[in-house]
Amino acid sequence: METFESEPLDLESPDDVALADRMKAGRDKIISEIKKQIIGQDAVVNEILLTLFVGGNSLVVGVPGLAKTLIIRTMAQVLDLKFNRIQFTPDLMPSDITGTDIIQDDPQTGGRKMVFSPGPVFTNILLADEINRTPPKTQSALLEAMQEHRVTIQGRTYDLEEPFFVFATQNPIELEGTYSLPEAQLDRFMFHIIIEHPPEDEELEVVRTTTSIQKPQFSHTVTGEDLVKFQELVRKVPVSEPVMRYALNLVRTSRASKNGAAPDFVKKWVAFGASVRAAQYLVLGGKARALNEGRYHVNFEDIRALAHPVLRHRVLTNFHAMSEGVTTDQIVDRLLETVAVPASGM
Repeated sequence: METFESEPLDLESPDDVALADRMKAGRDKIISEIKKQIIGQDAVVNEILLTLFVGGNSLVVGVPGLAKTLIIRTMAQVLDLKFNRIQFTPDLMPSDITGTDIIQDDPQTGGRKMVFSPGPVFTNILLADEINRTPPKTQSALLEAMQEHRVTIQGRTYDLEEPFFVFATQNPIELEGTYSLPEAQLDRFMFHIIIEHPPEDEELEVVRTTTSIQKPQFSHTVTGEDLVKFQELVRKVPVSEPVMRYALNLVRTSRASKNGAAPDFVKKWVAFGASVRAAQYLVLGGKARALNEGRYHVNFEDIRALAHPVLRHRVLTNFHAMSEGVTTDQIVDRLLETVAVPASGM
């Protein structure tokens, strides 16, 4: 990953600055359009937008009835992107996701030939609903698509159309008949987004609007092509050395090192700490967050604001933590208290 001087730098050209302004304006317009359909859930919508601007994938966790599917579908409608939803079940097969070869008659030759029939993964936004309800073999069918934006079937590779995102949902309270996601797949999700019950006034408004006639019309001010440009722009945002080292220190401190340098609470409660990918997503998410706030450089608060959604599924607790009721969010809180913010930087 690139390193930059410690002072904030402007983006490379006036065109980049204009694109940054358009990204911020587009983000504000997207939120305005989503509010026609979604009441509240501002933090969830913001983290989903950061996922889109970075070009990542995210896991959305919440009990039934909190509009997990509706938020993702509405986002696709506002952006005018192709959207497919897969309901994950125990009998779902990998080919049900990626597609398969089928035999078709060839009208020109009169014979038969194998033709590839694309699966629902060939879309822009894929919603993997209740992803933990299908066995690991089928869950892993998404790995190549999430990381490489392509799928390989029968030895042939098919590229997915850009932009491409995977949003997966899980129900945290219903564990019967579920399969834990492999750590390798969890690590490919940029954020672990938690969606909770809204405040009373917002919940009342949800009940009011959803029990009446509601047919919102969305205007499409940001396109899929714009998102691809925004993703390229995000990677140009400079990050000072102290800010980047702070992100890395948060991640490295989450690991129970063999030399005894880890904090006592990490040694006691953490089985496995966060991966390098966590630091990458802290920095990339910080870049997107900075642009969304009209800044052209990343500061320490950008990193701290994203620590929970980036780390909560990458810090794996041990038996001691589970027996004491210690959650990963509490461990991330301790990490933020323990890792000092450097005196220099932004």
